[in-house]
Amino acid sequence: MSGHSKWKTIQHKKGAADAKRGKIFSKLSKELMLCAKSGGGNPDHNPSLRTLISKARSSNMPMENVDRAIKKGTGELKDDTVLEEVMYEGFAGGGVALVVSVLTDNKNRAAAEVRHVFTKCGSNLAAQNAVSRNFKRKGQIMVDASTIDEDKLMAIALDAGAEDMSTEDGVHEIITDPAAYGAVVDALEKAGVKTASSEITLIPDAYVTVTDKATASSVMKFIEMLDDIEDVQNVYTNLDVPESVLKELET
Repeated sequence: MSGHSKWKTIQHKKGAADAKRGKIFSKLSKELMLCAKSGGGNPDHNPSLRTLISKARSSNMPMENVDRAIKKGTGELKDDTVLEEVMYEGFAGGGVALVVSVLTDNKNRAAAEVRHVFTKCGSNLAAQNAVSRNFKRKGQIMVDASTIDEDKLMAIALDAGAEDMSTEDGVHEIITDPAAYGAVVDALEKAGVKTASSEITLIPDAYVTVTDKATASSVMKFIEMLDDIEDVQNVYTNLDVPESVLKELET
């Protein structure tokens, strides 16, 4: 993705999702449950859980909902729901690749709903690994460049085990291996560095720049429809939209 629009594209997608608070809370609850189940319910010993709790707070999710989800994950509260992680893959207009992450208690229902959106948008699901092989699972941490000097942040991040750091569009981007993510998060917190966003995500090997307004609008609508599905946790893409086109879409 070209540097001038990476953060703007992420913010545009996030803004559309944040407008639907109810769905955001439901998705966060599932993530909190799964994270607490796999890594424990103590955020002091589970950096991913700590990041999720911070994300929940920034989304104004009631803390009683957060606590309930964590306790369900650890088994402190009885819950018979069994959640499974499933990935679906395909393409949107302009050759944009999509990887749809699903967390569901009913794989048949989730598959039918995802397939319906692909069909409605004139696309088909791709074979497993046909798209995801071009993405890498990484920790991605964004920091407002106006809040800390690049060299200082780079020293903190790399000393803690980060793979790389770059500065584009007024934002420092730190990339880590998933195994080193927690250590980097801890180091930033100890140094008092405030993050704009922090998560383990799928990052594409290369981005597809879409400059046509109609195509960009169509692809973003496609992504939004997938995000609207209750079982969909995230939609990862290699979409890059220039800032000028994003501004046109927002008018």
